[in-house]
Amino acid sequence: MSTARPAVIEEAAGTVSREVLRQLPKAELHCHLDGSVRPQTLLDLGEELGITMPRHDAASLAAYMRVDDARNLEDYLARFEITLAVMQTAPALERIAYELAADAAADGVRYMEIRYAPVLNTQGGLAMQDVVEATLRGVQRAEREHDIVPRLILCALRHQPVAVAVEQAELAVAYRNRGVVGFDLAGGEAGNPASRYAEAFALAQRHDVCCTCHAGEGDGADSVRDALFGCQVHRLGHATRLIEDRELTEYANTHRVPLEICITSNVQTRVAESSARHPLREYFDRGLNVILNTDNRLMSGVTLTDEYAAANAALGFTFDELAQVALNGFESGFLAAAERAPIAERARADIARLRAEAGA
Repeated sequence: MSTARPAVIEEAAGTVSREVLRQLPKAELHCHLDGSVRPQTLLDLGEELGITMPRHDAASLAAYMRVDDARNLEDYLARFEITLAVMQTAPALERIAYELAADAAADGVRYMEIRYAPVLNTQGGLAMQDVVEATLRGVQRAEREHDIVPRLILCALRHQPVAVAVEQAELAVAYRNRGVVGFDLAGGEAGNPASRYAEAFALAQRHDVCCTCHAGEGDGADSVRDALFGCQVHRLGHATRLIEDRELTEYANTHRVPLEICITSNVQTRVAESSARHPLREYFDRGLNVILNTDNRLMSGVTLTDEYAAANAALGFTFDELAQVALNGFESGFLAAAERAPIAERARADIARLRAEAGA
């Protein structure tokens, strides 16, 4: 019989135990499939498909793929060419989707929305429907085998024509009740306003598909305003520069717009000077609806537990504050309310149990 004492919640100087943060039930709402491939899987698929990787062992490849040398968002995105090269077959997509959800489950993630642009996975001859079907097989297997409910968000891309964005929206509509829960717009913001793709967002919304949009990461607060009012989105991806417009920030607060916050990748893309200077702390203190996310587990070299630890160490978030951020995630997911409610209720109960076991 084990006599080990449960981990305390807060250690010296307010540091929350990493094991407690791992056990904390979490929701991940902003995670890119093509930015979250296991390094060993990259090597395996590269060998299988005859594609040479820039490094030849998993540890070295992981270090290479972590983007710490980007000057901006566009530099950060360039590394995706490597992962996408091996994501052009149905078995590869199924494997990568399964592994991502399985890894997230081991990290304490109970609900997860994985996003990607199926049009980028058609270079080997797959139809976009084949891409979605393969990815769904992966996440459905993970849901059967692990303690996680994973769903998909399909992305349009700002550098592509509106017609292609509409195709992605139509695909999201076609799979709305089959594992796809949302539609998104990603890619370089500067010079590519979201409102240019309003037709795609309108199509998704007419068919009851929830919408999010990358905004305020690669451009300023006007980009956030454009997404909110030009596309009527329900959530905002990153919204790091929303804080530059005080009135718009208050609007987002008043209307409880969920902000998908990604600390590490924001530092990597230079939109935040450091983790300690990230606006998450001010957003939270002002009462905004903030959710922590990894963005890209491979390119940022992080787990969701790492992001919670960064909020604790760099921004002084307490256990109770991080628990509230976690609950924000469960309550802001695009999953149907009848499915979302019991997952959130279980999370509340497990947070209370975790607090009690740790003697807080």
